[in-house]
Amino acid sequence: GDKRLAISNKQKPWALTGCKGRKPNVIKSFFMQEGGLEKHNLVLQKKYARIESREQRWEGLFAKDAEVILVAYGTMSRIARSAIRRLRAKGRNVGLIRPITLWPFPRKIFERVKSVGSRVKFLVVEMSYGQMLEDVLLAVNGKFPVEFLGRAGGGIPGEDEIIEKVTKGY
Repeated sequence: GDKRLAISNKQKPWALTGCKGRKPNVIKSFFMQEGGLEKHNLVLQKKYARIESREQRWEGLFAKDAEVILVAYGTMSRIARSAIRRLRAKGRNVGLIRPITLWPFPRKIFERVKSVGSRVKFLVVEMSYGQMLEDVLLAVNGKFPVEFLGRAGGGIPGEDEIIEKVTKGY
């Protein structure tokens, strides 16, 4: 036999190794009482709700007067900032929502935009094909139009691409 495996088994008697040289290990739920697992899941749901209410993080830039709000994070948010500066210099009211946490997704900022009652449009800009787009669509809940600009596989939406998307038909 392999000495490393034997040492590993002695150090980790709980490991599932096919019962070589030991009695079988059985893995069971710690919530064996009827309804115990459900009660535990309810505790977890409260915990997740508490996290969601307290831990949403975002940064907003020019969002109060924006007609178009870009939603971007990471590298894309830095590129989006540059595009926003150029667009604002041309008189376009464009803002940014930069999620700092993707979970919990910062839905609160989208609720604030909704409460203003303005006619905002959102443009989600990602270096992917729409993973965050789904979060934005859920947060907006059909109240505002949401468009998407994404590239992946090494493709990066540039400032000019963002500016073109905002100025042409959007």
